[in-house]
Amino acid sequence: MAARFSTALRTLSLPRPAASLLQPTIAQQARRSFQTSKTLRDAVVATPVVATRRPVGAFRGTLFGFLLGSVLAGGGLYYYVIDEYKVSNELLTEDIYALQAAVQRIEGYVKSLESEVKTKK
Repeated sequence: MAARFSTALRTLSLPRPAASLLQPTIAQQARRSFQTSKTLRDAVVATPVVATRRPVGAFRGTLFGFLLGSVLAGGGLYYYVIDEYKVSNELLTEDIYALQAAVQRIEGYVKSLESEVKTKK
């Protein structure tokens, strides 16, 4: 029975040459050549329009970088100096007020001493 089944399968299966028509052999693949149609060869490929920019040269880039750095450093220095000026001005004002208070105390002592001297004479 198994022998009959395998014989029946052999008769129902496709013959070997028909299967080779579906897949070309290596020799057939090697014979194929590159072909294009005339319309594909004559087709014009449109390139996108690119806006032309002038490249930044080394000299202009260096000069621009130097000026930008100088301006930033100068601005930072300006704000630093202004801040230091305000701090020193406040300290100086406090010192002047302290000196004024000390002078007024000494003046009060001197007046009290003069009044004592006049009363003793």
